[in-house]
Amino acid sequence: MYIIFRNLLRRKIRTSLTILGIGVGVTVIIALGALADGFQAGYGAMMQGSKADLVLSQPDTMDISYSAVKESVGAELAAMPEVEAVTGMLQGLVQTESEPLFFVFGYPAGSFMLERFTASQGYDLFERFTASQGYDLFERLPRDLRGKPILLGSAAAEVLNKGVGDTFRITSSTYRIVGIYETGDVFEDSGALLRLEDAQILLGKSSQVSLFYIRLADPGLRARVEERVARKWPHLLLSGTSEFANQQSMQVILRGFVWVIGGLAIVIGGVGMLNAQLMAILERTREIGVLRALGWKRQQVLGMILGESIMVCLAGGLLGILQGWLLLNGLSKITVLMGTQTGSLSRGLVAQAIGVVLTLGLAGGIYPAWRASLFRPVEALRYEGGSPRARRLPCGGMAIQSLWQRSTRSLLTLGAIGLTVGAILALEGVVQGFVASFTDMAGSTKAEIMIRQADIADTTLSAIDERIVDAIAAMPAVQSAAGMVFTGLILPDSGVMFLLQGYSPNDPVIQRFHIVEGQKLTGNRQILLGRLMADTLKKGPGDMFEISGMRFRVVGIYETNIGWEQTGGVVTLRDAQNFVGRPRQVSMIAVKLKNAPQAPEIVKQINTKYPGAYAALSAEFAQEMPDIQSSNAMLNGISLIAIIAGGLSVLNTMLMSVFERTREIGVLRALGWRRGAVMTMILREAMLLGLLGGMVGVAISFGLIKLMKLSAALGSWVDPVWSWEIFARAFLLSILLGALGGLYPAYRATRLQPVEALRYE
Repeated sequence: MYIIFRNLLRRKIRTSLTILGIGVGVTVIIALGALADGFQAGYGAMMQGSKADLVLSQPDTMDISYSAVKESVGAELAAMPEVEAVTGMLQGLVQTESEPLFFVFGYPAGSFMLERFTASQGYDLFERFTASQGYDLFERLPRDLRGKPILLGSAAAEVLNKGVGDTFRITSSTYRIVGIYETGDVFEDSGALLRLEDAQILLGKSSQVSLFYIRLADPGLRARVEERVARKWPHLLLSGTSEFANQQSMQVILRGFVWVIGGLAIVIGGVGMLNAQLMAILERTREIGVLRALGWKRQQVLGMILGESIMVCLAGGLLGILQGWLLLNGLSKITVLMGTQTGSLSRGLVAQAIGVVLTLGLAGGIYPAWRASLFRPVEALRYEGGSPRARRLPCGGMAIQSLWQRSTRSLLTLGAIGLTVGAILALEGVVQGFVASFTDMAGSTKAEIMIRQADIADTTLSAIDERIVDAIAAMPAVQSAAGMVFTGLILPDSGVMFLLQGYSPNDPVIQRFHIVEGQKLTGNRQILLGRLMADTLKKGPGDMFEISGMRFRVVGIYETNIGWEQTGGVVTLRDAQNFVGRPRQVSMIAVKLKNAPQAPEIVKQINTKYPGAYAALSAEFAQEMPDIQSSNAMLNGISLIAIIAGGLSVLNTMLMSVFERTREIGVLRALGWRRGAVMTMILREAMLLGLLGGMVGVAISFGLIKLMKLSAALGSWVDPVWSWEIFARAFLLSILLGALGGLYPAYRATRLQPVEALRYE
């Protein structure tokens, strides 16, 4: 162990850079993993704290926020003799004045769930006074607290710096904070509490709840209740509270992000570690020869090098855990983070991160260790330093020859840069592809203007009153206005994302779906399936198709030129509205004008007259969707992480090159090379390495796209768009990575004195 520590400390800079590179990946795993854990723990605590026995909800939705159950079901549940108490709850994901993602919860007065909400400041929103008793809580509020009332969670109030009496803007509505509550669950304490009727208005879900909490008179009666519910409401899902919390697909999606983003950074850091270890054994060839001559066996050499790799990875893991904790601590002070705080840093997550780095240490150290164990004592003692020299290339300048002479190290670095650039390039292509396909979709409706709800967290949560559709259709410049509904869900059997769209069968916009089998929609409880989805599910005209407990008859199969549209289905507008729990509301409006050049002016008129709606030109609508903006933010975050990890790898490589070529640089300085010439030489090599890495990155991006297309869950949603701007940015990024990674090594090379450099061994 002493020898391992000594060897690592002898190369402080290289060891530090390798540890830092691995730490970046672990930081990502810790931070995003804590977000996913906090999300899961929050739901678990909410369910457990409810003291309910069962939960009734809409099946197959991605999250509680997307579930919709008729409020009238609650009265029928309460009438069952096996049921002691029932309460509805409406949960929604919204945008606030400072938070892009914020949860609100709506409960009816008298709900047993309110027992867990303690008003620590201000007034109790659900104080047991009713208008029928002659007075209402809101009539009794001080004049300065009048307005739409809301209770803010203690964690949210602290982060947002809000108190009793302050106003709080959610989407296009302004509320008055009448109290601060605590539950002990960070997830709930990071949101806001509304009366059910107010939440229904805010979220556009009239007479709807997300779920019902059910308390049984006797837990032994569960089977009887399940039988009665299945018979009476076959389209709904009844489950235990713990089962329900684990069924939320949002957790799976978040964990997917953890491993994709964190895995990328870990792999790049691992390539840097492999590079550093290979360089280390070359430098220590004589040392290893001496150890072998003194009687060390191959297994001992193997253990020493492997031990160094594992030690470096463990140090990187510990650094990453610390950095992740600090990042979460900092973010929890400036954003609600959907309920995630440093307390979400669980032992399981830490153990997971340590397990990843230990695996990385073994995988990245096994080849250098095996190579070192093969050294023969006599040959190793004769070693005179430097990397094994490859034959010179018949052409190419000094930079190319230098990289060629160190081909193993150059290839590893090219891999790190290629992974960095390739991942960014692939993701950017996919995002731009989705923008282009959505723009094509809007264009296929032949509409000049598209409209959604303003200030929403997700396009599928958009809700616009149909009366606005009628009012816009009546505008003199408008030829037609068609409402449509979009929502996504996860098919339970295949785990595939299913996009459900709703259109009026008589609207011209539905004509863009080319029917290749069967017939068009003629009425409710009918569905058109996309060709890809029909083939996947082996469904055809005449078959029955069930989603989230609702049964439809397949009347036709359609094809479009947009891949992700073929992984879903089309139903009537009324069926889609009932499915999402928004009667007489639409997600988007397609507006066709009598005179297309008037579009910019009509957009201004609509946005001025209807502040709750957001209109944009069809060509610009997709780019301004909240989903695309979130994707771009995620892409920027991934890019930053990848650039840091890739830049550290290049920096490590170029530093090793400078150390190894100390004598060569000394000779050049002795022959009259100025410091500027030495710096230019090192920077040229680094930038060439970056440029070549960019070429590798292009190939890797195409490979990543092919892998994504092979995925049953993602394949049809991946339709990248490539443009010269994307490739230009990719190559600019790769050259910049080389330049940044080579800057310090180049500067260090210029500080070498000729006499000292010539004496270097």
